[in-house]
Amino acid sequence: MQEQGDVRVVGAVDHIALKSEDLRRDVREYERLGFRVETLYDDWAMLRDGRGFGIALLAPGSKHPPHMGLRVETREALEEAARRENRPVKEHRDRSVSFYTRGVGGNAIEVIYYPPEYTTASTGEG
Repeated sequence: MQEQGDVRVVGAVDHIALKSEDLRRDVREYERLGFRVETLYDDWAMLRDGRGFGIALLAPGSKHPPHMGLRVETREALEEAARRENRPVKEHRDRSVSFYTRGVGGNAIEVIYYPPEYTTASTGEG
């Protein structure tokens, strides 16, 4: 039975982040499978399918851990979840805003918010 206050984040699964030994090769392979590139940097890439589900590819040396991303709909929801988890919120170079916490079994969970100014076609270095 769930007690009041047990739910910490209300959101939707947005993406999974996987290690990639060859980022460019893996990006091409996901494109072949029908994903489109949303963001591409030297150390990570985000690709989305037709329904908006994302696969983040993490190149060797990426600052991001393998994780599951949960999207919240407002900055306020993100801030409240971060406060409850006692985690800092960080704005990323693609303009998304998030924090990382531990999920079931110690697996990393990223709680992420995409503000209106989020860049959906970022490419760049590092």
